[in-house]
Amino acid sequence: MRSNFVVDPWKVIQTAFVPENQRFAESLMSLGNGIMGMRGNFEETYSGDTHQGTYIGGVWFPDKTRVGWWKNGYPRYFGKVINAMNLIGLEVMVDQEKIDAGKLEVINFYRELDMFTGILRREMTVKTDKGLVKINAERFVSMADSSCVAIRYEVTPDYEAEVRITAFLDGNVKNEDSNYEETFWVQEDGGVVEHAQGAYLVARTKENPFGTPRFTVAAAFRVLSDMEYIEDKAAPGYVSLTFLQNCQPGEKAGLDKIINVATDRDYDREELFEVAKRLTHYSAKLGYEGLKYLHATAWEKKWETADVTISGDEEAQQGIRFNLFHLLCTYTGDDARLNIGPKGFTGEKYGGATYWDTEAYCFPVYMATAGEHIARQLLLYRHQQLDGAYHNARQQGLPGALYPMVTFNGIECHNEWEITFMELHRNGAIAHAIFDYTTYTGDESYLLNEGLEVLLGIARFWVGRVHFNDRTGLYMIHGVTGPNEYENNVNNNWYTNRIAAWCLDYFLQAWQKASEERKAALHVSEDELRKMREISDNMYYPLDEERGIFVQHDTFLDKVLMPASQLPQEERPLNQHWSWDRILRSCFIKQADVLQGLYFLGHLYDRDAKKRNFDFYEPMTVHESSLSPCVHAILAAEIGYENKAVELYHRTARLDLDNINNDTEDGLHITSMSGSWLVIAQGFAGMRTVDGLSFWPFLPSDWTGYAFRFEYRGRTVNFEMHEDTVTLTLLSGEGLNLKVWDEDLMLTDTWSKRSPDA
Repeated sequence: MRSNFVVDPWKVIQTAFVPENQRFAESLMSLGNGIMGMRGNFEETYSGDTHQGTYIGGVWFPDKTRVGWWKNGYPRYFGKVINAMNLIGLEVMVDQEKIDAGKLEVINFYRELDMFTGILRREMTVKTDKGLVKINAERFVSMADSSCVAIRYEVTPDYEAEVRITAFLDGNVKNEDSNYEETFWVQEDGGVVEHAQGAYLVARTKENPFGTPRFTVAAAFRVLSDMEYIEDKAAPGYVSLTFLQNCQPGEKAGLDKIINVATDRDYDREELFEVAKRLTHYSAKLGYEGLKYLHATAWEKKWETADVTISGDEEAQQGIRFNLFHLLCTYTGDDARLNIGPKGFTGEKYGGATYWDTEAYCFPVYMATAGEHIARQLLLYRHQQLDGAYHNARQQGLPGALYPMVTFNGIECHNEWEITFMELHRNGAIAHAIFDYTTYTGDESYLLNEGLEVLLGIARFWVGRVHFNDRTGLYMIHGVTGPNEYENNVNNNWYTNRIAAWCLDYFLQAWQKASEERKAALHVSEDELRKMREISDNMYYPLDEERGIFVQHDTFLDKVLMPASQLPQEERPLNQHWSWDRILRSCFIKQADVLQGLYFLGHLYDRDAKKRNFDFYEPMTVHESSLSPCVHAILAAEIGYENKAVELYHRTARLDLDNINNDTEDGLHITSMSGSWLVIAQGFAGMRTVDGLSFWPFLPSDWTGYAFRFEYRGRTVNFEMHEDTVTLTLLSGEGLNLKVWDEDLMLTDTWSKRSPDA
């Protein structure tokens, strides 16, 4: 699959058109701006296999979920991101022959995603009955104006021909994962405006029985072209303008299509058409080149702090930039109502909703690369949904707050019992993000205000969910799924028990720091506090003293234990070859479980404990979760397994570029992409922030250097390791106390030191 893609440090380049890989390429070439995005579909007609996808942040639908096996405690609906209207659509006719790479022979093909500027370009030549037609297309989803998409499109026949280009909006779209191609939109309005220079379309989500607000979306577009306008068309859910030019051989015909989108999340529903029209009028005045300049400038500013440079390994360099590009496309922090979906704006899998992945993997990356304000937005998102978390716990007959496994609004909207109602450890990730923010920034204001409310809800949930075991005199948690989703309904998952006890501890620590006024407002009794302490001090943890390991759950060691290296390659990945029953009975681990705890709570465990558990569990781990390689790479780096760390870095950095799990065509693995940054910063550079800022770096053997910038407590710092020397530069802010290897220092400008191993 990589044969038609070129490794480039700043671009994703496709050099040949391969129809059977079209969906894969569409995923890689996706664009977004944190508010909306789209897959890398062709603008013109394509009748081959494709996944047409445009997605708008915060616009979703609560699909029906109550079926024959519905049980008490299930959510009432299954939330899913819904495919929005096709904004980029063009129909191109050359002498009455439709340009369609699904039917015509493609002679030449070149497409590139320029990650530095966020611009997608394509050159394609097709053979028609009369000769060759060259297509040049360029587009972007504006990072400077979150409502705007702009396209420049040119057609050049090598023969005398009439060229017609029809620019349209099409709201008659469906989700690939919907119920038997069910539609989710009702078309409200559409038509032509501005003397046939533009058109608009308005649609709203259909009625549903769950009381969730309906969403209305309006899109308007204008065409800038010297071509002759000849006609327009309006039908339910569809509006178009057609332009014509009679071309001599080698003469170009083209247009700029500028689209703006408005939703009733931000504007009054009755005024959406006028808003969209006004936005498009302003965008058209700037013109394609003006919009492009502002967009590219906005991307340049983002790369100033987000970029990571790697020398000596072009694949590694492309991988980290590709991942950072799509993280920046997915979330900007401009709207605290939005969060990060596992597929971002690149596909529909996982419903497009928010998972615990945000706090566990993405949060520290945005905090370091985009700043404290962006991280705080992610914390506020969860605080705003605290009432929903209390609702989720009540649905299970429990006190406190259970944060959802999958959500758009705080209410659980996923009905896979073994995941949604057993994978309770996600509560720990919400609490850990508060801890991460507080220790990283040194700012306790969130912890002692909104954060205290969140931690209290989580603590009360754990108090209600544990049970006391008379035989051992300890507290236990039965019937859970740990991070390893290749085991369900286990008892005393070590990670779940450990993170639950830690959540109780952390709340109690925060409670001691809170003001008396704050405590009085939360109404926590002394009996509650004593119970929390009792549970935390007396939690049961399965151990194997002979091996010196924490046991994944009570019966894990009863399985047939064998390394994943003994699996036949033709049976990998297991989830595409084995029955679910066989997977559940096996010892094979989908992603870090015990090791997830040693990563999150690494400041509480020594290197030897991490090494013993890594040596036992990693060989049985098949890394079939996109969230797996990065945690293992960071721990491998810490315990001195440098080659293993680099191997797993490549797996996380190029997971989608190389289609390692054979599922990139469904959309990119956005939340796992943060793992590549984490491996470089926390793994190779050994960056730690719990007890102040420190580094214990090394240089991968095949690299000649790497560098990254990060924001930390009001400073901007550049870290660089080149060959055997580490250099730290304070780019802005006051002097900073930190530690490199075992040396304490005050960083005021630039500091360098050779590695002790050099």
